[in-house]
Amino acid sequence: MKLTPREMLERLVAFDTVSHKSNLDLIAFVEDYLAEHGVETRRVYNDDGDKAALHAVIGPKVDGGVVLSAHTDVVPVAGQNWDTDPFRLTEKDGRLYGRGSADMKGFAATVLAHVPHFLASDLKQPIHIALSYDEEVGCLGAPRMIEDMISSGPRPATAIVGEPSLMKTVTGHKGVTVLKTRIKGFPVHSSKLDQGVSAISVAARLISWLDGKTAENKAKASPDCLFDPPYTTLHSGMISGGSAHNITAEHCEFVTDIRTLPEETCEDWHARYKNFITTEVLPAMRAVSPDCQVNIDVAANVPALKPEQNGAAEQFVRSITGDNSENAVVFATEGGQFQAASISTVVCGPGSILQAHQANEYIEITEIEKCSRFLMKLAGRLA
Repeated sequence: MKLTPREMLERLVAFDTVSHKSNLDLIAFVEDYLAEHGVETRRVYNDDGDKAALHAVIGPKVDGGVVLSAHTDVVPVAGQNWDTDPFRLTEKDGRLYGRGSADMKGFAATVLAHVPHFLASDLKQPIHIALSYDEEVGCLGAPRMIEDMISSGPRPATAIVGEPSLMKTVTGHKGVTVLKTRIKGFPVHSSKLDQGVSAISVAARLISWLDGKTAENKAKASPDCLFDPPYTTLHSGMISGGSAHNITAEHCEFVTDIRTLPEETCEDWHARYKNFITTEVLPAMRAVSPDCQVNIDVAANVPALKPEQNGAAEQFVRSITGDNSENAVVFATEGGQFQAASISTVVCGPGSILQAHQANEYIEITEIEKCSRFLMKLAGRLA
C-alpha cells in the first residue's frame, strides 16, 4: 500500500486519539502499513496496556542515523466550535483541516508516506520512526519508548522532533513541571478564625510566593534571551477548596506549571518551593494543629531542550533546510527527553504552532510539501 502524505494524514486524523482515549487502533494501522513494506516494529505499552508507543528502524541495523519523532495523541475538541468534523480531514483553500493536522499528525503522516522512498534509498545510516503517546498530558510516553529504542538497538545519533515550526530549525525550548499542591488545614467556625487554619488562605500565600518569583525572574531577564517571555514562569491555573463560607477551609488544592529556561531545572524550582513550605509555612500551621499538611505531587516533569554547541542534529537539519535563523520556543516537546538520553536533538516540523489546540485546526498544504522535500533530501544524505 502506497499513500500520499495527504492520504496518510486523512487516515491518521480519522483515529480519535484524544489523550484520555486509547491510541491502539492507530498503532495497529501503522504496524500493518509498515509490515506491508517489510518493516519490523516494536510496541512499548503504558502501565494499563491501553496505549502504546511504536518504533521502527529502516535501513541498516547499525548505530547512528536519525530519529523522526511524533506523538499520536491530540487535545480534546469538546467545547470548541468546529465548522467541520474534526476527525475527518477536510481540504479548503489550500488548507487541510482536522484535529492533529498541525499538532502533529501532519509530520507523522508525511514521514510514513515516505517509507517506500526510504526503503528504496539504499540507506547507509538508519532512519528511526518513533510514535509516542500522552505527549499532550506531560510527555509521559516518550521516556519509556526512548529507553526501549536504545536497549533494543541500534542506537540513533540524532533526533528530529516534528512539532510544528514552519520547518524552521528550533534548537531550544523551555522545560515544564506540573505540580499539584494539596493542603490540609484545621476547620473551625469562621468567627473563631484565630483557632483554625484555612487551607484556602495557605493556598493564597503559596500562590503569591509563586507569582512573586515570576515577577523576580521578569525583573532580571536578559534582553538577549531568545525565549518569549525571556524568563522562567510559575503559573497556577486551577484551584478548588472549602465547604462553606463560615468554615475555615479544611482542604484546598491547586495546580501550578513552572516553565523553566534551559539553564534552570524543574527539580531546582521544586526544591525551592518545598523549602519555602517547610521553613516558612508549615511551622505556623502546625502550631495550631499538628495534623496540618502541605503535600506536593509531581504530575509531569519535562526537561528543557538545551541549545547544543555545534550540535550534530542542528548542523544536519540546517544543511538540508538552509535555515540559519535562531529559533527557540516556550512550549515543551519530547525533544528534551531525547537529548537527556544523549541523542543530539532539534525540533523541526511542518505547520504553525498557532494552529495547535485550536478549533478548526489546519495545516497548509504547502507545509506538507516542504516537509516532503525535506524528507527526500534527508534520505539522500543518509544514502
